[in-house]
Amino acid sequence: MGRYLAIDYGSKRCGIAVSDPMKMIASGLETVASHSLMTFLAAYIQKEEVECVVVGKPLQHDNRPSESFILVERFVNAFRKRFPGIEVAWEDERFTSKMAVQAMVEGGLKKSERRKRENVDKMSAVLILRSYMDTQNKKN
Repeated sequence: MGRYLAIDYGSKRCGIAVSDPMKMIASGLETVASHSLMTFLAAYIQKEEVECVVVGKPLQHDNRPSESFILVERFVNAFRKRFPGIEVAWEDERFTSKMAVQAMVEGGLKKSERRKRENVDKMSAVLILRSYMDTQNKKN
């Protein structure tokens, strides 16, 4: 039984979150430099079975793709080519950064830790994954 893995893809770094094998809990895994992401994923997928990679879809308020969508789409195409047996799903990532900071405030994380972009990126990936998991649970 494979895990879900979520990516909050950015031009500099990517937040990564994973589910447990039962697909009930979403946890922050890592923040990786964008240029190292494919190498990181290859190593992770070799160790852990991944059923689906959920990628945050950058949209504008009017549902049109944002400027960064082209960059994310390029990554997704490269991922699909390298790992054709792993499903890729898109999940709306609007407002995840704001929600991530709010979740860290509510969780009692110190201000100095909330300012670190890598923590925000990782928490954003958790929120993307949680949203996807909620949708999947409603379907089942």
